[in-house]
Amino acid sequence: MMMERVTTDICVIGGGSGGLSVAAGAVQMGARVVLLEGGKMGGDCLNYGCVPSKALIAAARAAHGMTSGSRYGVAPVEPRVDYAAAKDHVAGAIAAIEPHDSQERFEKLGVRVIREYGRFVSRTEVQAGETVVKARRFVIATGSSPFVPPIPGLEDIPYLTNESIFDLRERPGHLIVVGGGPIGLEMAQAHRRLGSEVTVLEGLKALGKDDPELAATVLDRLRRENIEIVEDAAVEKVSGGRGSVSVMTKGGASYSGTHLLMAVGRKVNIEGLDLDRAGVAHDRAVKVDASLRTTNRRIYAIGDAAGGLQFTHVAGYHAGVIIRSMLFGLPARATYLHVPWATYTDPELAQVGLTEAQARDQYGDGLEVVRFAFSDNDRAVAEGNTDGLVKVMAVRGRPVGVGIVGSHAGELIQVWALAMANRLKIGAVAAMVAPYPTRGEANKRAAGAYFAPRLFANPLVKRVVRIVQNWIP
Repeated sequence: MMMERVTTDICVIGGGSGGLSVAAGAVQMGARVVLLEGGKMGGDCLNYGCVPSKALIAAARAAHGMTSGSRYGVAPVEPRVDYAAAKDHVAGAIAAIEPHDSQERFEKLGVRVIREYGRFVSRTEVQAGETVVKARRFVIATGSSPFVPPIPGLEDIPYLTNESIFDLRERPGHLIVVGGGPIGLEMAQAHRRLGSEVTVLEGLKALGKDDPELAATVLDRLRRENIEIVEDAAVEKVSGGRGSVSVMTKGGASYSGTHLLMAVGRKVNIEGLDLDRAGVAHDRAVKVDASLRTTNRRIYAIGDAAGGLQFTHVAGYHAGVIIRSMLFGLPARATYLHVPWATYTDPELAQVGLTEAQARDQYGDGLEVVRFAFSDNDRAVAEGNTDGLVKVMAVRGRPVGVGIVGSHAGELIQVWALAMANRLKIGAVAAMVAPYPTRGEANKRAAGAYFAPRLFANPLVKRVVRIVQNWIP
């Protein structure tokens, strides 16, 4: 059979959030674009990650609300959870967003969409099924998938990952989660609130990449909701079958449940790309420079494929960086100090820039840390939900990192992400007028806490005030 040959300006390999952003932006600005995707359009975020997980968390929050109203004078009741219906809500959320990421939409924009996986056959060509695409520029946007470690016995039992748990229609009786990172803990809390018993096994420290002070607030809440979290519990082997799973950790402890979720991390999807044929250096991910170019200057890598922070919004940010370079020939570099991330447990945990430990390593005695607790925020008090705080790491009046733990932390962190992206000083946040009463006031009050000792504990300020007061008639 004859191969079809296509010539284009840009060939995007991968139809997840980053690849779709590049394709949409480039074609609407006049470039010819070919998009290759052998799996589902929308990638992991739409089908297995961000969207379904947040939809399931919303269902779990509704169930939890029925059990936690006594402090408001509302008698708690045991919710009757229809787990399959909760999954229907998840499927409905995906279906509502799907058209935005669909092949039909992108073809209407002018993108040539080929529903095949691509592999390089030369430095300037990719083969996808029965089509060979020659392009001026290529973008590797293949994302990542669940990493499943080679644990003895795992290959012999059924287990879940984030790619299969949302297909489950019957509620787990006792879910064992291996991995205490964001994905593992989000799914642990959601399933506990929907009625499952849950045990989390973490080989090191749960939420170990986050600020320990902030992570402790999340872990305390989860434990109060009767989620068993076992740290320093590296899994040694597993056994059992459908509906009955046993997990043994180093040291001999054993944990039994009905279902097993593996949530220990992600691996980059670069197998099958034949990167060596394209002259693209790689190890666990594609090697890129600050402009996201690979060792083949015609080829870029973005999102998870480029290594580093594995977030949907980072892939979207990368798309903007390389579009400036590919379409306009402008210098563009990716930087990350202003990139926030969030864990959507209840309470949420969000961070932008450096944690306290990272900032102390970098700035030493030049670092100042200020905090404002939600227990001093009137909206949080009125709502009876005061767990958490805003924590600001500052150097010479500029935030170098901010962490927030508490209700809506993922929303609240955006003010600080804006400030850091535009190199604003803390005074810009302090000068903000926030509507009362809102949780957003906590950001303003945290900024004010930075200036408080400079104003209220400064003898010179007090002397100036007395002089002015005595002078003014």
